[in-house]
Amino acid sequence: METTELIFFLITVAYLIGLTYFLVRVRNHYHNLIKISGKVNLTEILEAILDKLKENRQDLDNIKKQIDILKNDSRLHIQKVGILRYNPFSNTGGDQSFVLAVLDDSDSGIILTSLHNRESTRWYAKNVKEGKGTDFQLTEEEKKAIKLATVNKKVK
Repeated sequence: METTELIFFLITVAYLIGLTYFLVRVRNHYHNLIKISGKVNLTEILEAILDKLKENRQDLDNIKKQIDILKNDSRLHIQKVGILRYNPFSNTGGDQSFVLAVLDDSDSGIILTSLHNRESTRWYAKNVKEGKGTDFQLTEEEKKAIKLATVNKKVK
């Protein structure tokens, strides 16, 4: 019987040591919560946590609204750029003329065309709406520059 009592005693002692260890950990955690939060009891601490959670949810909702506004606004910013160099005249050397397409998300924006020859350089600007010229018809080079801009569009 002494062996059985000794085993029971050792199991009880081990159990009490384990319970004491977990009790000390819980007590230290509780005291840390009180020290950090400045509250007196667990109820006040939990209420403070719930208040902070509610405040964080409101902040998150506000941030989501602001992100939606920024997404809608960014559709009007420059998002696509295409440039095409070419030689429109046979009497000049090299591709010194160019077309620059600057477009937003809906393929609207401007086309800048620079025609260079030996005597002068001329600049032309055209409005573009949804990939098509609004006031003037687009040249083949300008259409190619728009196509380059839409193909080179960055991935969202």
